[in-house]
Amino acid sequence: MGNPELRALLVVGTTAVLRVARNDAGARPWLKALHARRPFKVAAVAQANKTARIIWALLNKGGTYRRPDPLAIAAVAI
Repeated sequence: MGNPELRALLVVGTTAVLRVARNDAGARPWLKALHARRPFKVAAVAQANKTARIIWALLNKGGTYRRPDPLAIAAVAI
């Protein structure tokens, strides 16, 4: 099932992201919507899963991470 220590670190990191996103108006819209629909821990694990998939893709393809443009994300959410 993978590395339990790495999985725990990803979940702990995403709980910190969710705590900040609660009160941040500029937070990622999909993350705020997920937190509104699901319990806190479920949303944290979902974000950790998304982060792990991004890391996996970057390691396999040898790319560099480019943060998505916030305006493009907001346009898709509308």
